[in-house]
Amino acid sequence: MKKILAALAGFALWAGAAFADDVFRDGAPQRYTVQKGDTLWGISAMFLSDPWKWPEIWSANPQIENPHLIYPGDIVALTYVDGVPRLTLERDGVTASSGASSVAAPTTGRTVKLVPQIREISHEEAIPAIPLDTVNSFLVRTRVVQPGELEAAPYVLAGHERRIISGRGDDFYVRGPLLPDVNFYGIYRRGDSYVDRETQEVLGIKAQDIGSGQLKVTEGDVSTFLTVRSEQEIRVGDRLLPHEERRLDPNFFPRPPEQQLAGRIIDVEGGVSQVGTLNVVAINRGEREGLRTGDLLAIHKQGETVRDRVTGQFVKLPSERAGLLMVFRTFEKMSFGLVLNANRPLAVNDEVRSP
Repeated sequence: MKKILAALAGFALWAGAAFADDVFRDGAPQRYTVQKGDTLWGISAMFLSDPWKWPEIWSANPQIENPHLIYPGDIVALTYVDGVPRLTLERDGVTASSGASSVAAPTTGRTVKLVPQIREISHEEAIPAIPLDTVNSFLVRTRVVQPGELEAAPYVLAGHERRIISGRGDDFYVRGPLLPDVNFYGIYRRGDSYVDRETQEVLGIKAQDIGSGQLKVTEGDVSTFLTVRSEQEIRVGDRLLPHEERRLDPNFFPRPPEQQLAGRIIDVEGGVSQVGTLNVVAINRGEREGLRTGDLLAIHKQGETVRDRVTGQFVKLPSERAGLLMVFRTFEKMSFGLVLNANRPLAVNDEVRSP
């Protein structure tokens, strides 16, 4: 729990050439009441042509300590002050952009001045920036390793009573050195390789999540484990890696990369061929290119090749912007991104660029 001013989380659009009318979407609502299940990205997209510009707009109000904490019941309103569009956020009758408001009492007609008050609000109650359920469930079951990493890890030697497969609640035996003071391991099986189609470089290996095991006892180089979770049957030869907690911090905001980047979609998670909103994709750019969690990339559909009827030549048409993704997990050579919007079906080998 943390004390937060009632004015906290408001955002205002101040006068100036930097914030023109074209910042706002045509048909933006005049008011919107924040609902449970909303995301900051979705609300910003209702009002702004480019939703990622909200930090730039909100930081213009010096009274706001953290412009990214918004709660169900808050009211976002589009108003005009001296002919300049302004977004305000109201909480408990207080307009956050001004820090105070005046309203008429319903029975007496006298003006009552409302001032900011302290109240306790849990950060966990704030709406997230993006749909975190989609991202976190993916992070829990997906892991990328470098070539040779799985082969060097401890492996399942046998199941209890010489069984070749094990399931939840079963004991199984592992051979290989374990890390000191690490008792909880994920169980993985080698999956497909992520390959850059342009350079043929192996960017990573998919470690397929099979389950989890807890160490019971070790004798020599053989350890006994208890299966505490199984997504599939655990087989002889499956590998163990220390369990890692990989969840996205909800208190962040998407933003464009610090430098110009260009790459391609190299894989689509879930076994689908067409990509749409809230699908997870892998791209061939990572930390070595400067990508960070929260970076936004525009998706460009490859242009078709057509025959020039005048010259008889085949000409490739320019690519067209077709969507936007946010990077949520980075590795040295590759990254995973969540498609935030798509105005047409996307596919592997489509281009990604700085927006």
